[in-house]
Amino acid sequence: MSKVDADTVTELAQAIVSRGGRFLEAPVSGDQQLSNDGMLVILATGDRGLYEDCSSCFQAMGKTSFFLGEVSNAAKMMLIVNMVQGSFMATIVEGLTLTQVTCQSQQTLLDILNQGQLASIFLDQKCQNILQGNFKPDFYLKYIQKDLCLAIALGDTVNHPTPMAAAANEVYKRAKALDQSDNDMFAVNRAYRHQALPIHAPLPSSLCPLSPMWGQGSGT
Repeated sequence: MSKVDADTVTELAQAIVSRGGRFLEAPVSGDQQLSNDGMLVILATGDRGLYEDCSSCFQAMGKTSFFLGEVSNAAKMMLIVNMVQGSFMATIVEGLTLTQVTCQSQQTLLDILNQGQLASIFLDQKCQNILQGNFKPDFYLKYIQKDLCLAIALGDTVNHPTPMAAAANEVYKRAKALDQSDNDMFAVNRAYRHQALPIHAPLPSSLCPLSPMWGQGSGT
C-alpha cells in the first residue's frame, strides 16, 4: 500500500501476474492522525476480485475506498491529489505571510477561511501548527516536493500544462535548500520568511508598512 510511481507499479504488476499471482495497488491519502483514526482514503487498482477480498481490511483502515480500474491509475491519481494538496498549502502559506507583512492578523485570516467554503480540518490543523511554530513532520516537505515534480512530469507525458504546480514546486525547492526537507510540508513558509522573523512572532512596528526586506516576497 505504499506510494510509488506509475511505471514501477506497472512493472510490479506484470511480474506478479506473469507468475500467476494477483496484484492490487492501493496507496492511501491521509496523515498519521487519520491513519490512527481509521479515516484514510484508499485508492485501488488492479485485480477487482482481490479488491473485493480486501474490502473488510479497507473498511477498518479508511473511511472510504475507490477502485480506479487499470493498474497505475491509483499512482497517477495520488500524484494529482498530492499536487493539489501541495499547491494549496503553498498558497495558504503565501496568504499567511502576506497577511503578517501587511500588518494583519494571521489568526483572523484563519478564522475567516474556516467560516467560508475552504473550511476543513486540514486547513485548521496545518495553519495552527504554522502559527505555533510547530513543524513536526506529518507529510515530509521533501516528499510533497517530489510528488509535485512527478505530477509535473505526468502532465508533460500527456502535453498538459501544470503552471500552478510548477510555481509551487519552485517554492518547495527553495524551502529544501533552506534545510526544511525533514520538516512538515508547511515548513514551506521558510521559503518566504527565511531572512525575517519566525512566522509566529509578532511583527515589529518598524516593518509596517512594508520595508525593503519584506517587499522581496514574490520576486524570489
